[in-house]
Amino acid sequence: MIKILVIEDEELVRENILDLLAAEDFETVSAPNGRIGINLAIAEFPDLILCDMMMPEVDGYGVLTALRQEPLTAAIPFIFLTAKSAKADFRQGMDMGADDYLTKPFTRAELLSAVMNRLERQATLKTYFSNQNSNQSASPQNQLVTVSLHQVVKQQKFQEFEVHYQPIVDIISGKIIAAEGLLRWQSPELGFVSPTEFIPLAESTGLIITIGQWVVENVCQQLKSWHDLGLDYLTTSVNLSAIEFNRPDLIKSITQVLEKHNLDPRYLEIELTESMIMQDLNNAIFTINELQSLGVRIAIDDFGTGYSSLFYLKNLPVNTLKIDRYFIHNVAEDVQKSAITKALIEMAHNMNMQVIAEGVETEAELAFLRDNACDAMQGFLFSRALPLMEFEKFLSNRKHLSV
Repeated sequence: MIKILVIEDEELVRENILDLLAAEDFETVSAPNGRIGINLAIAEFPDLILCDMMMPEVDGYGVLTALRQEPLTAAIPFIFLTAKSAKADFRQGMDMGADDYLTKPFTRAELLSAVMNRLERQATLKTYFSNQNSNQSASPQNQLVTVSLHQVVKQQKFQEFEVHYQPIVDIISGKIIAAEGLLRWQSPELGFVSPTEFIPLAESTGLIITIGQWVVENVCQQLKSWHDLGLDYLTTSVNLSAIEFNRPDLIKSITQVLEKHNLDPRYLEIELTESMIMQDLNNAIFTINELQSLGVRIAIDDFGTGYSSLFYLKNLPVNTLKIDRYFIHNVAEDVQKSAITKALIEMAHNMNMQVIAEGVETEAELAFLRDNACDAMQGFLFSRALPLMEFEKFLSNRKHLSV
């Protein structure tokens, strides 16, 4: 049964809301003030929170701030209840991470519409993560990794994490022009934990929000450091998960990091997967436009696996198309892969997009990409993802691809 937490200091209003929700067969939990509401949210882990904006002691803004900072509650849908009508108040709440708001007095239909819309969107995300993680059982190892991951985030032991950088190389000049930042975890207790093991767990628990913020912060700080050393041509990309991309405060969060490090936004590129964008195309277009308005670059990662989205590509304000490694493997010999890759490169160029081939491992693959005007590549043929010091050695030694 879906559980909804109602945080409201006016008893009559609170009871009316609880009655309406109970009549629709929702399980309800209630709190008469913000302080109790925060504790109940952490203890009960509801599916959705309805919270009054103006309350004594801890107001709705304080509740929202506390819950978004707590990894276990950071991803719970949050709807403000308010008697205010000023747009500035609504904007402040949305910028802080609220998902929606209802202005008092509201009707039963308005309440249920807001609740169902948020629950349906959350269900879509959960289905996505469930499908992504369907092959992962709740093994003792996974449980141990999950517990350790919670401890790292809650105790802010981010020194266990490290960003490795895989070079992206211009195919014509052979020079390193960019890098993809990839998260690695070296746990004192567990040793090296593979990203394929801990990233899905971080996504399914909501911990990816806090971890992802750390990655963006780390990458932007490093980029600024490189630029200050004269390496001002480097762009670095970071991957966002669906839950991060759908955060209401995503734009605010990235803006703050860019301003903090005085980094030109055009050197940060956000990578989004094709399947993630297609979950909610209209919302994706809106969010991508918001990111573009900041000056941040956008890349579609793993492109080519979702043929149904080719028609929609022209609607996406994207800078870079990254062709999935599936199509690159053995592309020079596989007739079907060859035809698809040629078409993708031509299509992207017609829409003024840069094309990067992922997973390039052989000279034959590189020769095919060069012959067909692919712009750049990344893959083991040139380099794996490198720890920071090794990547900087590549830069200082001006290592390049043979051309």
